[in-house]
Amino acid sequence: MTILVVGATGATGRLLVKQLLDEGHSVKAVVRSKEKLSELEETYPRLIQIKGTVLAMSDVELADILEDCDSVCSCLGHNLSFKGMYGKPRRLVRDSLMKLCSAIEANRPENPVKFILMNTNGNTNRDLEEHYALKERFILKLLEILLPPHTDNIEAAEYLRTQIGNQHPNIEWVAVRPDSLIDEETVTPYTLEPSPVRGVIFDSGKTSRINIANFMARLCYDPGLFEQWKGQMPVIYNAE
Repeated sequence: MTILVVGATGATGRLLVKQLLDEGHSVKAVVRSKEKLSELEETYPRLIQIKGTVLAMSDVELADILEDCDSVCSCLGHNLSFKGMYGKPRRLVRDSLMKLCSAIEANRPENPVKFILMNTNGNTNRDLEEHYALKERFILKLLEILLPPHTDNIEAAEYLRTQIGNQHPNIEWVAVRPDSLIDEETVTPYTLEPSPVRGVIFDSGKTSRINIANFMARLCYDPGLFEQWKGQMPVIYNAE
């Protein structure tokens, strides 16, 4: 199995790439610099690094990269700096997702390609009746107005939900919603829920990046797990 990972050098993306390689899969990683994954490339011959960014690549280049890919995983995000949050591109995640989906469609794959998006628990699944406390709704709306990266995440998931949908002939998708991110050394037990079971601002839970990577990797290679969550936006929590 061959998986394309974008955002591969980020804190979660690196963990995802390693877990996929450890499972024996081939990984194509789109990276700005090959240095951050150089150690993995030396250890795992199944890792192919492609220097560049999705937004800078032509449609033909992307289609060629995706031609033999069974899945696409996006761990793209904005740098937590003023320039990263307020500079261009304002819609890095959404626009990259749209270009990747267009390239998949152009290839007309024999079997649908899985698209697994790392999203945020602060984004509501509008297919479900998800209820947030009034004070949390206020803060989330404020974040949507003041923080472009938050809006970017919302619009990326909305594109999958409304434009790709659940009947697309070439693309099937899952948008993974972690809670407050933490770092841990190893994969630990975690729970998956269709909707948040606790507050997303107040009384939020925790999700380790390595557990997110594990869930995303399993969605790539475990057909039963993918079928369970296909077309949904599962929330992932570390088990308490």
